[in-house]
Amino acid sequence: MSRHDHSLVFIGGGPRTAGVLERLGANAPELLPTAVDIHVVEPFTAGSGRIWRFDQDPGLMLNSMAGDVTMFTDASVACAGPAVEGPDLAQWAAALTAGTLDDAPLLHAHLAEQAATLTRASFPTRQLHSAYLEWFFRRAVATLAPQATVTVHLDTALEVTAAKEGIHTVRLAGGTVLAASAVVLALGHTDATVHGPSAHFADFAARHGRFHAAPAYTTDVDYSALDPGQDVIVSGMGLAFVDLVVLLMEGRGGRFRKRDDGELDYVPSGHEPRLWAGSRRGVPFHSKISATLRGTAPGAAQFFTAEAVQRLLVDHSELDFRTQLWPLIAKDTAHSYYQELFSGSPERVSMDWSEFSDALAGLDWYSPERSTLVTSAVPDPALHLDFERLDHPLDGFIYGTPGEVADAVVEHIAEDLRRRDSEEHPETLALFLGLLRAYMDVASLVPAERLSAGSHAAVHGWWHGFFSFVDSGPPPHRLRQLLAIHRAGLLEFLGPNLQVTAEESSGLFRATAAQGATTVMAAAFIEARLPAPTVAHSANPLLSSLHSSGGGAEQHLLTADGTVSTGRLLVSDSHQVVGSRDEATESLFAVGPGTSAWGSGAFARPNSNAAPFRENDALARLLLLTLTQRSTLTAFSGRTLS
Repeated sequence: MSRHDHSLVFIGGGPRTAGVLERLGANAPELLPTAVDIHVVEPFTAGSGRIWRFDQDPGLMLNSMAGDVTMFTDASVACAGPAVEGPDLAQWAAALTAGTLDDAPLLHAHLAEQAATLTRASFPTRQLHSAYLEWFFRRAVATLAPQATVTVHLDTALEVTAAKEGIHTVRLAGGTVLAASAVVLALGHTDATVHGPSAHFADFAARHGRFHAAPAYTTDVDYSALDPGQDVIVSGMGLAFVDLVVLLMEGRGGRFRKRDDGELDYVPSGHEPRLWAGSRRGVPFHSKISATLRGTAPGAAQFFTAEAVQRLLVDHSELDFRTQLWPLIAKDTAHSYYQELFSGSPERVSMDWSEFSDALAGLDWYSPERSTLVTSAVPDPALHLDFERLDHPLDGFIYGTPGEVADAVVEHIAEDLRRRDSEEHPETLALFLGLLRAYMDVASLVPAERLSAGSHAAVHGWWHGFFSFVDSGPPPHRLRQLLAIHRAGLLEFLGPNLQVTAEESSGLFRATAAQGATTVMAAAFIEARLPAPTVAHSANPLLSSLHSSGGGAEQHLLTADGTVSTGRLLVSDSHQVVGSRDEATESLFAVGPGTSAWGSGAFARPNSNAAPFRENDALARLLLLTLTQRSTLTAFSGRTLS
């Protein structure tokens, strides 16, 4: 192994690490005067990592269209480093099929078939996406040469020691110890030990011989103990729920048959359990959108802008997200929505766009005057943008029987498909784009240190959840499949406000929802969601080691109810890990969904000035400066110690 004056270790080799590696290569000619050894520690395949690995059910898909997925920091990205153009997932598949792709990977036959039929509007499988990510990783590594060597360790990191004389040591499960001038933790979604209410359910299941699955990455859970026809309570109706349905239905041999009217029938294999699903909202995430914009092209943000936030910062030492920032986001998103409605579907409104937009600009979002303006300009109340109704679509319903609950959920799904999987409502796409822009802009416009503790909780909790519910749902055909499975009697909808308890007298789990209108008893209970971020209860050995040693700490927020932990690894504005003594470690960095930084994914839509790409560039430049400014020990840097 070559020895260079500088060394860098990435712990985690998924798409976030690949993106930072690409930015290191792009910025190295300007900022790196010497060579560097780079090590990537990843127990799965580098590039795709655990979540996007090839080795998972072939029926699992992305919830993004192929034309909306890129790893390249294109010219739209506002960053200090140079732009690097490259193919999005759809373009990559087309070039691969045409034989025009440089360093094209050799795909499995079924993936080559998928690539050949992929369009920009297709929802690709995760297996095909894994091939794109792994190709990008290899490309990023190639662009680093000759200034850097990259070594991948198919292993798990157990411990990172504090820097001594400018050098960290990273101990791997296989016995290797790496020396590093700087370390980047890019662990992605990590597992947690079973704790809190889930531990109570797990203990109950163990004592009574029942089945319980705590929050986890769905495809990593063993569901083989679930018998055909067995009743299973499912808590959560987001993307993890959709994956669960795929694994327990098609994954057990069921299939879908298209009817003459275009809808689907589900043909069971006889091996499926029966699912009873509910959640806080009681409905699945909104469908992805198939419409295209037909009105005036969206412009720049009008109300949630740097200038508007700066005015708030001048007047307030601390900002409240829900009362001060959200109304600006809501108004800005509504501006995008109504602009498309007015310019793309003028027959649905009774006012000129210029008149409406001028009036809207002078009104607070939650003012009665704004409601009056919308009512006078948009005759159909169903087209009025109501964020509260959007967030809780079944609020206000009075349920009498379980059948009425299920009917309400079915009608909600059907209406969602009518609006989102149709060219008749392009305003839904404008809403999607407006929310996406705001979600990406929050971190860049609002200084995290100027937010109240409650606002941090709102950003990581309500805001992320609402955005995911509206913008990060499944492909529309997945919702049609849910309806077909429901008609087949294998999926029952419990409704909103789901409560699950463990009943000692019967030894069964009890689920109650929809103001008590639906109740079911079952011997199996699945919490269908990813585990919440946690350092204190992390199942990742490195995070556990950092926490116990004081080298890393959870983010704690001071609220009216006292100090509350978010569970996230505390990092500085520059992504430096902050220890238990509230001191940032200069050369230990962390990025991703488990950190206190406002996460925004690892890949994004092309030409969207994507936040993760801005962050990758800033981190890469900081890493290069750190490597060149720190004094290192040449005898130990970038080599295996044992």
